[in-house]
Amino acid sequence: MLWLKIKKELVEQNISMYRLAKNTGISATTLQNYKNGTEPSFKNMCKIADALNVSLDYFRETENGK
Repeated sequence: MLWLKIKKELVEQNISMYRLAKNTGISATTLQNYKNGTEPSFKNMCKIADALNVSLDYFRETENGK
């Protein structure tokens, strides 16, 4: 679920996973682990949110808006 939101932002903003890795300082391998279901640390979620210019709350929202 979390990765789907990250992926959505990557597509909408035309950013590659490699570029996200460069912009956040998080290795591409670590991002791949997130894609495969590993939960990111709070620190890394903050870096991802900042790089994608979204709030942390965006990642907490469910499909039904809660």
